Amino acid sequence: MCFDPDSRPPIEPIAGGASDGERVILQGADGASFAAFAARPAHPSGAGILILPDVRGLHPYYEELALRHAEHGIAALAIDYFGRTAGTEARPHDFDYQPHLAQISWPNVEGEIRAGVAYLRSGAVGAPSSIFSTGFCMGGRLASLAATLGLGLSGVIAWYGWPTGAHRTGSPAPADLADRIECPVLAIYGGADQNITAEVRDAYDAALSQAGVEHRTIVYEGAPHSFFDRTADQHAEASSKAWAEELSFIERHTRTATPA
Repeated sequence: MCFDPDSRPPIEPIAGGASDGERVILQGADGASFAAFAARPAHPSGAGILILPDVRGLHPYYEELALRHAEHGIAALAIDYFGRTAGTEARPHDFDYQPHLAQISWPNVEGEIRAGVAYLRSGAVGAPSSIFSTGFCMGGRLASLAATLGLGLSGVIAWYGWPTGAHRTGSPAPADLADRIECPVLAIYGGADQNITAEVRDAYDAALSQAGVEHRTIVYEGAPHSFFDRTADQHAEASSKAWAEELSFIERHTRTATPA
């Protein structure tokens, strides 16, 4: 698991920055229902972001993260992966995601990503002009893959996403599809991540370079996998800097502001 069950994003709220947030029910490409959490900015910047969770699905961490984006003018939607097996209701703190994770598949998740982007563009949260994808761990991998689907994304922010090798969900490796990535990529890693090593990071960099994809890789030395957590006080500086990098990346790649 990426984070502990009580984890939350290490971002201070901005009073009045988000006008509202709510759970919504969407439909995937196969007609199956899945839950999502939408956050509308009070002062839209023209940016929207699809948030792809880790293996826990739509955990409160990601609902809060959607609100923190909205406070910065970014329309946000965090989606779930387990609607087919766990339903669309909110889940308890100790939800056992493992049996449900074993039953998801890349074709279904692809359909949910498409539905999420369509929702962001529908006007329900402000009709942003530039859509980004972001995610953490498994979601970081999926955030990169979202940019291979021809959805017209403006950028990817992949937080310690696995860019190479096979995955238990059957999702392809982003490095293998680098020539299909349609937008700039910001990849964020912890230097002390014992699994996503320098060799893995370099392989993704090389694939993106060969494909001519604009990209930047940031490594926070000493920070572990899943360092972006309010409970990880010892990594507060890395978390603060990484959040600032994401916001700056989104601002640079947002085309025009949406009128309030």
